[in-house]
Amino acid sequence: MNTPSYLSADDIDDLIHGRVRLAAMAYIAGAGEADFTSIKKAVDTSDGNLSVHLRKLEEAGYLNVTKGFNARKPQTIYALSDEGRQAWAQYLEQMRTLIMNN
Repeated sequence: MNTPSYLSADDIDDLIHGRVRLAAMAYIAGAGEADFTSIKKAVDTSDGNLSVHLRKLEEAGYLNVTKGFNARKPQTIYALSDEGRQAWAQYLEQMRTLIMNN
């Protein structure tokens, strides 16, 4: 992973950097995979707000989404895709670079 020694705010992935998306990515990365309800509780936001943000991450290719049923109730499971893991690792490295250069 080649991160420049100088990083400006323009270099930060805005898709991840938004508060709800950042919290969701962090939770999913730590959990390996998570259902919608677990993410919602961890992020502390509404269903509609979380749905919009997760859809943006999915459309960007950062999340794999599996829909199924658990005891006859619909369940959606989210996991980082390969691209999402790479973007997450790069984002974390960018944050480290910003912190260490200040």
